[in-house]
Amino acid sequence: MLVSRSDRGLLARWWFTVDRPLMSAVLLLMATGVLISMAASPPVAARIGLDPFHFIKSQLFYLMIAVVVLVTVSFFDVIWARRLALFTFLAMLGLMVAALFFGPEIKGAHRWINIGPINLQPSEIAKPAFVTVAAFFLAEHVRRPEMPGHIIAYGLFAVFVGLLVLQPDFGQTLLVLATFGVMLLVFGIAWRIIFALLGMAVAGGVLAYFTVSHVASRIDRFLHPDKGDTFQVDTAIQAFHNGGLLGAGPGAGEAKLILPDAHTDFSFAVVGEEFGLVACLALMAVFGFIIFRVLRRAKAESDPFAALAMTGLAAMFGLQACINMGVNVALLPAKGMTLPFISYGGSSLIGTALAMGLVLSLARERPALGLAPRLWQAVPA
Repeated sequence: MLVSRSDRGLLARWWFTVDRPLMSAVLLLMATGVLISMAASPPVAARIGLDPFHFIKSQLFYLMIAVVVLVTVSFFDVIWARRLALFTFLAMLGLMVAALFFGPEIKGAHRWINIGPINLQPSEIAKPAFVTVAAFFLAEHVRRPEMPGHIIAYGLFAVFVGLLVLQPDFGQTLLVLATFGVMLLVFGIAWRIIFALLGMAVAGGVLAYFTVSHVASRIDRFLHPDKGDTFQVDTAIQAFHNGGLLGAGPGAGEAKLILPDAHTDFSFAVVGEEFGLVACLALMAVFGFIIFRVLRRAKAESDPFAALAMTGLAAMFGLQACINMGVNVALLPAKGMTLPFISYGGSSLIGTALAMGLVLSLARERPALGLAPRLWQAVPA
């Protein structure tokens, strides 16, 4: 080995305190995403007149940034992880506002902003930062009941969700709402607040259905598939049928030749067709391993902030994966949401790497400080 436990350097301390199995699983997903991009993206690129390897080269570029983010953030201690999250969240909120006024309009939405050669979707990076910052303020209310940390967390949530609705991005809005709801359940908030959030979700969904045409179209097609265009979902379902147990083989899939979003929203269908049910189950097992390992570490954590942040980040990661897979197998209406680390998307890749980097930072072994009760032992006012 290059380092030993007797070393006192930064690298040695990191190596023997970081959760190496968790980091290995995350890196495995990143590598798998490149493999799937190689399988799914060339036909899509050729169909729209780009270099067949355009998306692959772009994915590799963002992957290098994501790996740097993942490893660098995992070196941070709890205090610096919290500071990074706060700075990132405020910066991304600023970019989300800028995107509304100066960003390009794509499919009726203002979610992106160009920063030099990079087309960035700030909300993707804001999500893990918001979870971490909200966890800090909620945990501070546990540690110091006189501090209205929960009120501050509600305010940040309202600002973030408000900007998501203005873009509009209803899929991300629901994901953030569900993640924050999970955090509040763990935090121990009154049920009336939980029901209020559920009411907001229902009211927002109804309002979006009657005011936003593409939302109504997606829901109608999901509820009445015989009355609308369900080409992408039908093609995805057929891809799973074609793949069977072991798949048609690398490069032998047909869905990617006709699916417009084969490299993004429907990359899971490409996995099913070319590598089969076994590969889909293996991929789901890796996601499950990451989620349950993070939750187990959160349960054993004595610091309320770290426990709540890891719970929220695991919930966000898992819910996004479930939504994407659910859309691919026609269990949910189309959301336009990526499969973490697997689907093509630079902002999504960097944002998810930030989330897992924060998890690795917060999950590092460290002496218990004994300054606060465990989160689930505290009953906030």
